[in-house]
Amino acid sequence: MKKIEATLQTQEMLCIETAAGPTGFTVFGASGDLAYRKLYPSLYELYRRGLMSDHFYVLGCGRTQYSDEAFRDRVEQALRQEIEPSDQQKLREFVGRFSYVSGDYEDEAFYQNISENLLALDERFHVSGSRVFYLSVPPFLYEPVVEKIGQMKLQCPAISGCLQQVRLVVEKPFGRDLASARRLDDVLHRYFDESQIYRIDHYLGKETVQNLLIFRFANSIFEPLWNRNYIDHVQITVAEQVGVEHRAGYYDKSGALRDMFQNHLLQMLSLVAMEAPVSFAADRIRDEKAKLLRSVRQLSAADLDKYFIRAQYTPGVVRDKPVPGYLEEANVPADSITETFVAAKLFIDNWRWKDVPFYLRTGKRLKRKLTEIVITFKDVPHSMFQMEGMDDLPANVLRFQIQPQEGMYLSLQAKRPGSKICMSTLEMDVDYQEVFGVKMPEAYQRLLLDCMLGDQTLFTRHDSILASWEILMPVLESWNQEKKIASYPAGSGGPESQDTLWPDSACGWSQL
Repeated sequence: MKKIEATLQTQEMLCIETAAGPTGFTVFGASGDLAYRKLYPSLYELYRRGLMSDHFYVLGCGRTQYSDEAFRDRVEQALRQEIEPSDQQKLREFVGRFSYVSGDYEDEAFYQNISENLLALDERFHVSGSRVFYLSVPPFLYEPVVEKIGQMKLQCPAISGCLQQVRLVVEKPFGRDLASARRLDDVLHRYFDESQIYRIDHYLGKETVQNLLIFRFANSIFEPLWNRNYIDHVQITVAEQVGVEHRAGYYDKSGALRDMFQNHLLQMLSLVAMEAPVSFAADRIRDEKAKLLRSVRQLSAADLDKYFIRAQYTPGVVRDKPVPGYLEEANVPADSITETFVAAKLFIDNWRWKDVPFYLRTGKRLKRKLTEIVITFKDVPHSMFQMEGMDDLPANVLRFQIQPQEGMYLSLQAKRPGSKICMSTLEMDVDYQEVFGVKMPEAYQRLLLDCMLGDQTLFTRHDSILASWEILMPVLESWNQEKKIASYPAGSGGPESQDTLWPDSACGWSQL
């Protein structure tokens, strides 16, 4: 396959980047892995780039006992490992805005201490009550932490006119099933308005995922083709090489369907397939996403085997090194039937997508790391090249690659130079980092900035969460009764059973 590079027309670039206003950032679970790997480096990058106000602070809250000085030292060490700060003074200024409070998440005295610190930090950094509460804690703590925030009125700073500037950020998972998702919503809405709740899905912060909106609705060339008349099928793949690592305790109670499918894959599906919103306003976009998810065909228990498969990895070889199977991983029960791979075929019952199959899959310990969305267009209705022996032409394919590097790729047919008619598939290749000449920003940077700015466009609304669970509840209920699970060797492309989702004449999954 030949490649032709795309170039960037820089003279008419439209760039809109707004800096956040004064903000007090409170992190529950401040000594955890997510905070050190993602939150603090992303906040530092925003600060380094001038996208955060001089009037901001971070208050870390956790069970681990730290003094302010010890916490700042840990944050600085983590930043030096994750990034290479060229401005040492700026790094010291940033870390100097960190403070810490330790205690038990169910102890009122802990929250009273937090409240007193917030008021003092508001005054010290002139923040005026603008607060972000970030729940970087295990899911079972979401409800008690929110309850205590509400009961202690931390979301109601005693400063006039500031209530709309208080926001709550919640990490996935958003419940374990439909009932628990509704219960979590009830608790959140008891103390926060929906306009204050930011359910974060870091995949929606990826540049290529965001670019789906721009690609579809800022260009006239593809949107007229974006329907059942021209598109044969759509694939969405999230493949990982890693196993469960240190998350076995959480993962075995979750599995791939809850951990990846309910959020990441269905959110990407909604962006690919939703109708055009009337404006770029956050709720207009989220209206269309929710509407799309409600249009996904509901499956009966009798049909599930035709449309969903699950599997679990066994011992194998990844990157030329032997790795254990899922059942041999630390803290995984020997009789676990938790799925580490899910593949599905979904249909969307509306005018645009009727009978177009959407193939979705995700798995751990696969051959390579890959996240992509693949749009395969229909074949030409009649080939005029049959006399030349070219009646079976490859389909045009549009691919959005999200990992390992972000970019867009369009394959099409073209004549090769020469006297005879000889065709090749050419690929128009847009590698974001190469074309734009910058390192791709961490997804959390965009999402944290949007949260501080009050922009909910890339955050998931409660009706989309509930619609996602409604799609998957028949699957969960069926799998809870079924005690058998397929398998695949670690380092492979997944279980053979995933191919049964395709009709015999189909080309099958894109290559891992």
